Amino acid sequence: MHIHILGICGTFMGGVAALAREAGHKVTGCDSGVYPPMSDQLRALGIELIEGFGADQLALQPDMYVVGNVVSRARLDDGSPKFPLMEAILDTGAPYTSGPQWLAEHVLQGRHVLAVAGTHGKTTTTSMLTWILEAAGLQPGFLVGGVPLDFGVSARLGAPTRPGDGDPRPVFVIEADEYDTAFFDKRSKFVHYRPRTAVLNNLEFDHADIFDDLAAIERQFHHLVRTVPASGRVVANGVEESLTRVLHQGCWSEVVRFGAAIDDMRAEGDPSNFEVFYKDAPAGRVHWGLSGVHNQMNALAAIAAAQHVGVAPAEAAQALSRFQNVKRRMELRGTAAGIQVYDDFAHHPTAIRTTLDGLRQQVGKQTRILAVFEPRSNTMKLGTMKSQLPWSLESADLAFCHTAGLDWDAAQALAPMGARAQTAGDIDSLIAQVLQAAKAGDVIVCMSNGGFGGIHDKLLKALAARN
Repeated sequence: MHIHILGICGTFMGGVAALAREAGHKVTGCDSGVYPPMSDQLRALGIELIEGFGADQLALQPDMYVVGNVVSRARLDDGSPKFPLMEAILDTGAPYTSGPQWLAEHVLQGRHVLAVAGTHGKTTTTSMLTWILEAAGLQPGFLVGGVPLDFGVSARLGAPTRPGDGDPRPVFVIEADEYDTAFFDKRSKFVHYRPRTAVLNNLEFDHADIFDDLAAIERQFHHLVRTVPASGRVVANGVEESLTRVLHQGCWSEVVRFGAAIDDMRAEGDPSNFEVFYKDAPAGRVHWGLSGVHNQMNALAAIAAAQHVGVAPAEAAQALSRFQNVKRRMELRGTAAGIQVYDDFAHHPTAIRTTLDGLRQQVGKQTRILAVFEPRSNTMKLGTMKSQLPWSLESADLAFCHTAGLDWDAAQALAPMGARAQTAGDIDSLIAQVLQAAKAGDVIVCMSNGGFGGIHDKLLKALAARN
């Protein structure tokens, strides 16, 4: 079939496009400000990209329009539609669906789906699980909201049948997002995936633009639990009270808990080199280049999920010892003037804190950490969690906040940090502040869920010029 994807440059929709193309469909798509890296990946696959959402794209006459959740019925100041193509689709009665629904109907059916849900660590844990299954010879399909360094792409179909163990269902690992599906389907994306193995990695309040409170998100997570068959497995973080509440609403599948000392799957040792225990028996050791308790927990979740499709914990732990992580997850972008510059996707206060805590554990107490961040997510732009920022930045020696696009006073929110925090309304001013403070031996970590105005390369260039 020919599908035309609205909002194709988003990570998820770009992944759907890549899978559709690999499956033999004709794929075209549009977006505003068609942007890399996804635009480069898609063009390399021979996918035609159109700038904007003009109604003239109706002339393409695809079999199906696949609508990303960037698209809405919003109007501009002059009253004209922000997405004319969507209005034309509705007016003419052309067929349309959401990305998650198209994926469920055309890719996931007939597969053993392993879905990784959680407020934090979805991309990393999905990548870990995919790598474990790949190392075990299962040739998994996957769709990840990032680019795992072990694969170099964010999505692939995988083997059409499962090699080896007699189960004909091929395996497919998917990052299961709780964000809503589309403007016409306000259910969480993950409700469409119908996993046989569901990972509930953690759960706290986020997405303040669509959820009123934590209870509303817990309800969506329980909708996911309801879709897991009795022969399935729910892998749940045993430390999280919110997930305990979710499971108490009802669960009809095997539950494997991880993380706490009394749980089925637990760890002993430093997060960079630890023993894995299953049912209190030693089950493998992970010795890798990652740091932080959050990554140790991600590893336990991935190991417990892989076990459900026949991969022994010892084999999974061995695979994780060779795991290369994901682009933009504490990715070293370069070193200049004796200063390391890292890029990280952290944007929620808890993610910022765990990133910085892990880095502190890695570099020790003597090395200065300079945290450069922008509150760019919809939740952070609303200011819902601004009071948590000083707490999230405790492990940093200095913090620099990019304030463009905020309706709240970041300087006031960071006031408890005193002289340790600075703010700037534009990237150049922010870079000037960092350059003035940075000294040889420091570590700079730039945190954003967007491109951050190319700040990483600009910082490295300016630091190099300083020598």
